[in-house]
Amino acid sequence: MRALRLLPCLLLALLAACAQQPPKDDSLYQDLGQRAGIQRIVEGMLLNIARDERIVERFRKIDIERLRDKLVEQFCVEAGGPCRYTGSDMAEAHKGQKLTPSDFNALVEDLIDSMNAQNIPVPVQNRLIARLAPMRGDVIHK
Repeated sequence: MRALRLLPCLLLALLAACAQQPPKDDSLYQDLGQRAGIQRIVEGMLLNIARDERIVERFRKIDIERLRDKLVEQFCVEAGGPCRYTGSDMAEAHKGQKLTPSDFNALVEDLIDSMNAQNIPVPVQNRLIARLAPMRGDVIHK
């Protein structure tokens, strides 16, 4: 009987863990052009940010090469690729930055513009954005 009472808690814990896991298949990774395609997308996004008056100041004192490498790793993992993310978790990485929803939205727009420039189909873009969207709460107002 006690096991039946614990079952809902166990199921909830399993579902939460599964939601945090990268996808099991690599179709998104393949659709983004594998690691080379992801690197082009990230580099294009960073170039867009450099021209984006809304958020460029947020990146002035950041090691852009390290940021590029960590973003490539993170996007690769989120897309189901064979990568390992070695950076800080999002809450820790953005601690003290007090980013606003507008800052976050500007970055997403710069990412979308980069994917458009790489001719990534909109459904593929949406799949990547859906994988990255849960991080928003770890970035805003930290």
